[in-house]
Amino acid sequence: MSTPSQPDPRADQASVSDEKLLAAHEPILGQQPDEKGKYRLLPLALLFIFSGMIFFGGTYLGRFSGWFDARVFNEYGTPPKAGAAAVPVDPVVAGKKLYAIPGACITCHQPNGAGLPGAFPTLVKSEWVTGSDERLVRIVLHGLTGPIKVAGVDFNSAMPGFGPGGGFNWSDDKIAAVLTYIRQEWGNQSGAISTDRVAAIRTKEAARKTPWTAAELEKLP
Repeated sequence: MSTPSQPDPRADQASVSDEKLLAAHEPILGQQPDEKGKYRLLPLALLFIFSGMIFFGGTYLGRFSGWFDARVFNEYGTPPKAGAAAVPVDPVVAGKKLYAIPGACITCHQPNGAGLPGAFPTLVKSEWVTGSDERLVRIVLHGLTGPIKVAGVDFNSAMPGFGPGGGFNWSDDKIAAVLTYIRQEWGNQSGAISTDRVAAIRTKEAARKTPWTAAELEKLP
């Protein structure tokens, strides 16, 4: 003889009516969950203390981290001697780094200096790059707009100014470095442009607030 199977409790639950379910849950309705957990919010005093510590830590790092330069944390390094001359920076090296900044020169003129056909002119063997520094410095200081012929090709686009007060707000030494770089890169063989040269032209054109046109620049030596 077979042993009668035990009744499936799920079958009993399925037979429970909605009224019985509501009646079974009615005693706990209206009660807050975990009412015996004794949970409490973080005291405001601790919140202010932690916030203050985070603010202090960020301020301290901002002032004394030395921008995490390896020389700052070199335990075997020696401090510079008083009156020691600063190591000169190669303008070509500095100019290359400035040229490669996203959104600056490299975006339009490309890593190889060839530009984009029909849109942005080449810097390679360009008469505007290797020629008059009077024109070249003004272009980078204040920008250029309108039609221009470069290496025998016509363009009609706009270039923003990089000088003080412009969107990039580059200093005279940065402009001098990037111009020296493009005049000596990609086979170009023109002389360097000094910071003093850029400063002199900027001072001379201090009243200039608008980009140059090729027609204006062609009047310059």
